[in-house]
Amino acid sequence: MSEEKHHHLFHHKKEDENENAPSAVVYSETTTAYGDEEVIQSTDVYGAGNVKTDEYEKALKEEKHHKHMEHFGELGAAAAGAFALHEKHAEKKDPEHAHRHKIEEEIAATAAVGAGGYVFHEHHEKKESKEEAKESDGKKHHHLF
Repeated sequence: MSEEKHHHLFHHKKEDENENAPSAVVYSETTTAYGDEEVIQSTDVYGAGNVKTDEYEKALKEEKHHKHMEHFGELGAAAAGAFALHEKHAEKKDPEHAHRHKIEEEIAATAAVGAGGYVFHEHHEKKESKEEAKESDGKKHHHLF
């Protein structure tokens, strides 16, 4: 059963991604000759193309995390708002328990406002992570005016 592929809802990851890719490719050439000829050895290091630093990768991962949390906050705000509207409707339809529905509506509305504040906070954190990623990648441009 461990050989079976596990399907996850959110975090899909390709197995053949370059997880352990080297940061540089080393090319080595060794030639040995006998007699009067010299021994030639050369080692050249070539860049592997788009090599990301650990700092840049960490900043991108953090940005992605804050983006996901922002979306979860939006979902929570929408759900709390929908529940508040449901309770407002129930208050009118069930006059016997109107006071209880009114209290639950207010609690749900407060939760929706709190979730909205959390979304705002995560959006701000996502922007900071994005700026940090640009800074660590060397693409920081200072606009003074």
